[in-house]
Amino acid sequence: MLESERVGYEQAFGTIPSPGAFLQLTIRDPWFAWLHPLSEFITSLDERGEAEEPVTNGDVENLLKKGRALLTPEESGEGFGKHYFEALQRDPDVVLAHGKIAKMRVG
Repeated sequence: MLESERVGYEQAFGTIPSPGAFLQLTIRDPWFAWLHPLSEFITSLDERGEAEEPVTNGDVENLLKKGRALLTPEESGEGFGKHYFEALQRDPDVVLAHGKIAKMRVG
């Protein structure tokens, strides 16, 4: 999704000059702000994986539930779900990634 947003940003504003500039845009520019909940979720996955106590099936089920809730497109409204819906409408790569995630199961 980040690459999809990059393409849209560059179409609107021109080429992003460097990876460092792109990183700064993803952190600070409102264009990319809708992706922050996904970044936070990914960070929580990393933190849980690095925790001292072992990951349980319950942990995995809980994280999958949170991830699926986050990755639920919303045709109307605002926030992540709405932007995610729009990304699914414009980018086949986002659709393919969504399909892979939807097929994930515990066990």
